[in-house]
Amino acid sequence: MTVMLAARAHRGSDSVVLEKIPVPVPGPLDVVVEIASAGLAPGMMRLLASGAFKHLPTTVGHEAAGTIAALGSEVSGMTVGQRVRVHPNLNCRDCAYCRTDRDMMCAQQAMIGHAAFSRAPMPLYDRYHDGALAEYIRVPHWLIDKLPDNVGFDVAAKVHDLANAVRALKCADLPLGATVIVTAATGTMGTATIKLAEQYGISRLILVGRDAERLEAVRALAGEVATDTVAIDDLDSEWAGTDGLTARLRELAPGGADAVIDFIPDGPATGQAMAGLATGGTLVHMGANRTPLPFPPAAMMINCWRYVGTRSCTRNDAHEVLALLGEGALHVEELITQRFALADVVRAIDAMQRRDEPMWMTVVNP
Repeated sequence: MTVMLAARAHRGSDSVVLEKIPVPVPGPLDVVVEIASAGLAPGMMRLLASGAFKHLPTTVGHEAAGTIAALGSEVSGMTVGQRVRVHPNLNCRDCAYCRTDRDMMCAQQAMIGHAAFSRAPMPLYDRYHDGALAEYIRVPHWLIDKLPDNVGFDVAAKVHDLANAVRALKCADLPLGATVIVTAATGTMGTATIKLAEQYGISRLILVGRDAERLEAVRALAGEVATDTVAIDDLDSEWAGTDGLTARLRELAPGGADAVIDFIPDGPATGQAMAGLATGGTLVHMGANRTPLPFPPAAMMINCWRYVGTRSCTRNDAHEVLALLGEGALHVEELITQRFALADVVRAIDAMQRRDEPMWMTVVNP
């Protein structure tokens, strides 16, 4: 096989097209993986439109799992046919950030098949920008994780999202028995966070989303954790200007929440959720919301609030998720609600953009 199907993005376009391109050939330090499952990320098209994809044309998609199809001449400790996932985060592996479990802060940090976050020259991204919405992917050998026998390809493809949720929960520095608000709770990252709540000793969740029916559906993901929901569509129509979300959160937790794990991509809900924090509480933001917070720094000082922004996960976060899955301490198969063939990827991306039906995690199976 010399050519393959791939979902490609081109300069000047904010959409992707299916094309036939050559199957990648491994360099000395590379691994080529035959993809069994690739994840779809909700923010991918928004980043493409904003110019965050620094190398075009490119094959999109940063989440992949499959079997090793070919090995570079200098790669050892791996075999053709081995079941693996691809860790998508490129970084230098040697700077102060990379050596202290803060890989996402590296100046070379970029995501295969996705965005780059630096204006400096990025030779790794230049070489490995082609992503996972294809039949094969070429990656450096150090980004390969062997899969536990009990972890299927679809779940393995979404380890990155679970690891992002792990990173957000770590950043919150939660006390045991915490009350935690999760925003955008019916989306990919929200559902991943809910599923991990028991692992982080959370005793109560307050889930914020648009639609009451969809929120009710995700409530079951919390297991034994006590859960309340707040549907923004059910708030007063003037809620955005009257702090209606804050008022509702304060009704449910008069003393405030210990943390807000925030995935809101735009609008006033981030700031209003933060105002629902207890004294000393933390908001962790991973939604790229550009709406300014509605209170001055003095309010954060007086309330001893922390605002922590974080992007992506570290390799250690991904390994922790794999360990939980491999030990049987975490079961997440139910999070994958949609599966598409690669030939239908354009329709899948459109469905994810519109979200006319609930979509927690979506994968593409070539």
